[in-house]
Amino acid sequence: MNNAVCRLTGCEFPLFAFSHCRDVVVAVSKAGGFGVLGATRFTPDQLEEELAWIDAHIDGAPYGVDVLVPEVVDPRVAEFQDNEQRAAAISEQHRQFTSELLGQYGVDVSPQEVVRYEGRAGITPENGYAQMEVAFRHPIKLIANALGIAPPKMIEEGKRRGVPVAALVGAKEHALRQAAAGVDIVVAQGTEAGGHCGEVSTLVLIPEVVRALKGAGYDIPVLAAGGIMTGAQMAGMMAAGAQGAWTGSVWLATTESETSEAFRDKMVAARSRDTVRSRSRTGKPARQLKTAWHEAWDSAAGPGALPMPLMGMVSEPAFQRIEKSVVNGNEAARDLVRYFVGQGVGLIDQVRSAKGVVQDFREEFVEAVAELNGMLG
Repeated sequence: MNNAVCRLTGCEFPLFAFSHCRDVVVAVSKAGGFGVLGATRFTPDQLEEELAWIDAHIDGAPYGVDVLVPEVVDPRVAEFQDNEQRAAAISEQHRQFTSELLGQYGVDVSPQEVVRYEGRAGITPENGYAQMEVAFRHPIKLIANALGIAPPKMIEEGKRRGVPVAALVGAKEHALRQAAAGVDIVVAQGTEAGGHCGEVSTLVLIPEVVRALKGAGYDIPVLAAGGIMTGAQMAGMMAAGAQGAWTGSVWLATTESETSEAFRDKMVAARSRDTVRSRSRTGKPARQLKTAWHEAWDSAAGPGALPMPLMGMVSEPAFQRIEKSVVNGNEAARDLVRYFVGQGVGLIDQVRSAKGVVQDFREEFVEAVAELNGMLG
């Protein structure tokens, strides 16, 4: 395919695959799509190892990196300098609540052991900048940012190195701010998406953003994100003005994915209504598979979500313990197994290979375009 986003990134087919798993990134890029490694879960040293592995296995195919440099830091945590200070700020009430909730499902952990931060990067500006520096040391063809305006340092370095900068947005006014800041690609992500997302539907957001950018005189390609699980959906979004699709949830149900067998089973069984937009994993609204964890934290009886990144220092160790408990035979803990996933989970009916997903997207895309062209005939 030949359009602006393909020319900017060097991809053959503008199917962008966001994943925290290096195997998915490599498989997608080698199949003609464009893999994007989510850096958030890695420390800078770990990210260096992941990218070095990708470089050695991707056979020169283009790929990118997604980092999170939050534009706004909650004033409640702005003064903390490191994870030790952040951990000390997590109240006994939150620790006790987490310990009791896990205990109800046979996952035993004391309130003192609930918080674990060793080896964690965390979603903070300093970690985002450190990951960005690591990313630019590798032959990436795209760097993306979310949670606010892409920082000037990222945009300047991207232009100096010839690496396009993409930014995720959830509203047309955010897209206009990103364009004014100088980004090269706008990823318009609807509320159907997994992870951090806004409140506007993808079907509405894409034409709204495309129209706003053009009306303001910006010639910036837009990628559609949120609920896109098939090539036909991708074709529909491109008919609405997008130049490709940014996808995430569909790769969680692949054999290469970082997700557990227990979660993949839950994905296949889930309906589109089985997700929830909640602050109870990261501290910011993020769509994920609904479980008793969210019901407890989001209820009136809960202690209330902590600000980012404190919430992640409670939730991430908890979910690691839940997964481990399930592997060790605790079926009760299976009810708590969850991950970030969008409403498109209702379209998942089997676990496939990442290469197979790319091939299916290609075929479905061509079939959808051919049907539309046939109507004009």
